[in-house]
Parts: sequence; C-alpha cells; structure tokens
Amino acid sequence: MKHPRDKRRDSRPQQPRKGGAAPAPTRDRVERQQERKPEQRPAPRQDHAPEPKAEPRKLVRREGAFPAEQLPLILEVAPNDDYALLDSGNGEKLEQYGPYRIVRPEGQAIWQRALPAKEWERADAVFTGDTDEEGLGRWRFPKMPLGETWPMRHDGLHYQGRFTSFRHVGVFPEQATHWDHMARLIVDAKRPVKVLNLFGYTGLASLVAARAGAEVTHVDASKKAIGWARENQEMAGLGSKPIRWICEDAMKFVEREERRGSRYDIILFDPPAYGRGPKGEVWQLFESLPAMTDICRSILTPKPLAVVLTAYSIRASFFAIHALMRDTFAGMGGTIESGELIIREKSAGRALSTSLFSRWVAK
Repeated sequence: MKHPRDKRRDSRPQQPRKGGAAPAPTRDRVERQQERKPEQRPAPRQDHAPEPKAEPRKLVRREGAFPAEQLPLILEVAPNDDYALLDSGNGEKLEQYGPYRIVRPEGQAIWQRALPAKEWERADAVFTGDTDEEGLGRWRFPKMPLGETWPMRHDGLHYQGRFTSFRHVGVFPEQATHWDHMARLIVDAKRPVKVLNLFGYTGLASLVAARAGAEVTHVDASKKAIGWARENQEMAGLGSKPIRWICEDAMKFVEREERRGSRYDIILFDPPAYGRGPKGEVWQLFESLPAMTDICRSILTPKPLAVVLTAYSIRASFFAIHALMRDTFAGMGGTIESGELIIREKSAGRALSTSLFSRWVAK
C-alpha cells in the first residue's frame, strides 16, 4: 500500500516529503536570545569532544558496462478491500482506507471529479488548513469525531492508521507494488536474506520483508515514526521476527555500515526532497542522493538481489534518477527498471501518479 505516498516518503512528520511541488525547508524555531557578557555565562563543559565534520564523499565514476534497462515502467495499485482511490479532481482525492472514507489535498488532480458531490459529502474525515507539505493542518470529521488511530490492513498485515497533522495516515499505498516484488525476491532466494529499509517511516515495507523471511534493519530519523512502526509490528503479530529498529540519520547510518563491513541483499531507500536528521543533519535530495546511492552499492552482499529508490516531490523526470542508478551500478549486470508509481482510480479509471522510482534488480 512509505515510507508515506501523497508525494512524500518522508512526508513523515519530521521528514516531510510529497505534495505537488517540492517542500520548502523545515521552518526552524526562532528563539530570542539575550546578549550576555562572557563572565555572566561560562562556557558549557564538554564531556565529549564534538564529532568532527565528515568530509564530502569523493565520487568516482564506476567502470564497466551499464546494466540493461527497462523504461518507462508504470507500476500501479488497483482498488482493493484494504485501500481504494475512489475519485479525484479539483485538487483533491477521495480515498477509502479500511472502514473510513477520507478526503485529502492532491495537487496533481487538475481534472474534474467523476463522482457526484453527495459521494464526496459521505467522507468520514477531511483534511483542512495548511496544505503545505510541512504545514500543520487539521482534520474535520463531518459525521462523528474519530480517534487519532484506527486499525488498518494490507495484504493480511494489520497496522495502525493515524490522522496526522501532515495530512498523511501512515501508509503510502502505491508502494505495495515494490513490497510485493521484494517479498517474491526474498521467498525465491531460498536462503537467508538481509534487507535494509532506509527512511522506513511506519514500517510496512519492513513488516512485509520480515513476514517473507528476511532479517530486516529499519532506519528512520523520527523517534515518533519508529515508535509507530514498532506498534505496527506487534499489531501484525510479527513481534518475534528479526527487525532492528534504528533511529538515526540515514546517511550517517550507511556511512558507518560501510566502515563496519555490514552487507545487505536488498536495500530500499525512500528519501524526502528535504529533511533533517535527529541531530540537525540536513538532507537535500539532489545534493545528497548521489553519495547515498554510491554507498548503497558498496554495502551490498556478493550476491545481492535488488536496490529500490523512490523519489517524491522533485522537479525532475525519472530519467534523472534512472541515469544516476545506471551509472552507479555499472559493472554489476542486472537491469535498471525506472518509471512511475500510480494509483488507479475506481470512479473513472484515471491514473494518479504519486512518485518516481528506479530500481536495480540482479535478474
């Protein structure tokens, strides 16, 4: 059903990502500070030396033949019992999440609605207020007040839906095609498989991988998202499955894994256009993505299965990330498959594009 996506990812509360246009940088809280004389405020004692600033990764073009390519590849999610895009138009979308009918902003829905107004008026929840990706909005409940959370399901996996102030509800349905593909790779491998899920949000991809038999490392910079993901693990009945939950800046984590010699068979990364790590680390997609992609290649096992990149809210064609992935995986063989993730509308059958993607698959 991400990472999570209304053009996210990390439309996650602390790592905004989706929407029509690329999100603006997070607004920093401005605090008024009074001037103090040096003797009035002694310097704070430092128990630990400050962490040295890392040098930018030196990128070198990979040698070898490009992987084969398949593009454009359009991966779509059709309406089902767990989720359906009922209708869209006039800058909004009408969705069915389990028992609830929800209306949210959708900048790309520039066409006219197919369903009559009375169908939209049956909504249980409507997102109102600031529609900026990082702005704090509100939910209106036309019928009756609803709780913050409600039980949801994806392909038999139970998890927690939640009405967040960032208009997202804890799942990005279009990612289901990637999850299904990953689960097949894990099952078909017939061997132990290690999966790394970067910018993992509320953990649906991690749960799908763990259920398929993989050992999973889930990384997100938001403590709240990690807590939510752990709740989802328990709801799904997968508490005994091997999932490591890591609250850390994704770039710092993969840099450390590279130094440690840690290796993974499948890597998913679903970065925001802009985000901040737990210690103020700044993520800018076009500046940071080449280095992260390069590191992801370096931390693959000798017999890797796939690397999947999803990009939301960027002013670029999928050809840009396709070229990056093809360059990065030169000499690896396999295939680079790139295109768009779409959700097929139930009312008129129109396709709502949600994000760009590019994935390297070994075979």
